[in-house]
Amino acid sequence: MLRKKGKAVSFDAMVKFFMQHYNIPTKKDVDRMMAKLDRLENLIKTAMTSPAFKLKGQPGQRQTTVTAVDMVFDLISRSQEGLGFADIQVKTGFGDKKIRNIIFRLNKIGKIKRKRRGTYVAV
Repeated sequence: MLRKKGKAVSFDAMVKFFMQHYNIPTKKDVDRMMAKLDRLENLIKTAMTSPAFKLKGQPGQRQTTVTAVDMVFDLISRSQEGLGFADIQVKTGFGDKKIRNIIFRLNKIGKIKRKRRGTYVAV
């Protein structure tokens, strides 16, 4: 009796099977991860060297960073008749979503209140 031979499995197919089965990363996966890490490192370096987020202290003291919330609240509190959304955006350079979230948080904790639509004053 003749037996029917099965299709021979290639070495590449076996390696691929084991890599997928045991979740072993490929060179492509490692390259993608390295690219993401490079982008994160560049973002952190940019944030650390940005002069807009640093306050100069006295010599011998650590420099403190100003958060985005602090920047927006400071702008609103310095304004006598309130500050509009567009003015905040121009002065800080932040995007719409970020400013909306900051205003929502400041309003929720009671630091600012809405004078009229799009205009906010410090409490």
